[in-house]
Amino acid sequence: MTFETQPPISDAGTDVKHLASEIRSLSAAGSILTIAVAGPPGSGKSTFSAALATQIGPSCCVVPMDGFHLDNSVLQDRGLLARKGAPDTFDCAGFSHLVDDLKRGSGTIFPTFDRDSDSVVPAGGHVPAGTTVLLFEGNYLLFDETGWRDLAAKWDAAIWLDVPPAILEARLIQRWRDQGMSEADATARARMNDLTNARHVIDKALPAKWTVSN
Repeated sequence: MTFETQPPISDAGTDVKHLASEIRSLSAAGSILTIAVAGPPGSGKSTFSAALATQIGPSCCVVPMDGFHLDNSVLQDRGLLARKGAPDTFDCAGFSHLVDDLKRGSGTIFPTFDRDSDSVVPAGGHVPAGTTVLLFEGNYLLFDETGWRDLAAKWDAAIWLDVPPAILEARLIQRWRDQGMSEADATARARMNDLTNARHVIDKALPAKWTVSN
């Protein structure tokens, strides 16, 4: 889908209400609206999506892409464990099928990801009855590479979260610090993998209807 892009929004905190109003205006009776919230790791997609869903109201449900991480045992077998979070460490086809099912209203259950245990929770989330807006959030929802780029046609609109590189790095290091790593180990882990993925996501990003500084 080609989006009519809007001028960048300067501040997520002050403009969530505006975006919620814009999204509600896109809704049509009897249909389910699909909105993508995309950005690199560390851009604050989960926090932003939760705040936006609260503003939209109880008819909105957040569906994270992180539930489609391949299991660590699969990544280990494929030699990909050290690159967890890269595009080929997710089940892109499975996520695409979920989007279609939820859009049609033929499914309500979706997997989630537990960061503390570094594992997928198979039936960790559900779409409540009466949901008319689905907020999908993830790194690769506007990613211009084979398989992933097909997702763009599934969104009624998309939001891109823009974050300065230095802030991204600080957030990603802190994420590993919160998991108990030392400053040195957290910095090495973030620079070895997370920031590589972040640059890839940014370099291959497709246009979004709205860009938000976050």
